[in-house]
Amino acid sequence: MNIGQVSKRLGISAKMIRYYERVGLLVHIERNHAGYRVYNEKNIETLQFILHAKALHFSTTQMKYLLQLWGNKTRHSADVKAFAQAHIVQLNTQIGQLEKMVELLKQSVSCCAGNTEADCPILDKIAQGETQATL
Repeated sequence: MNIGQVSKRLGISAKMIRYYERVGLLVHIERNHAGYRVYNEKNIETLQFILHAKALHFSTTQMKYLLQLWGNKTRHSADVKAFAQAHIVQLNTQIGQLEKMVELLKQSVSCCAGNTEADCPILDKIAQGETQATL
């Protein structure tokens, strides 16, 4: 299967597929006599794994580790569980940060008249670098 076919099948761009190869997430891609990439079903499965991991907000480095675990049939599920639990902690931290950002923006929006005047507390807070909501 060529890169265009894979792109269409998985709904991602050829550029992203090449990126995954360049950063080492997608390995062992064969090439035909003309030098074009030729993808097999294992490559497709790997790309699907990458897409699923990306949807769970794993980083490229984390995805490399997950791919190693996935490919290692002698792995311990305890290692996978610990890794996933650490990721949950990281996601919860990010959620907390996002919630604080939402609160700050809500406060800024509530202070903005939203009229034809140029004065805007939203822009003022951004310009001042205010990043912590006062609760």
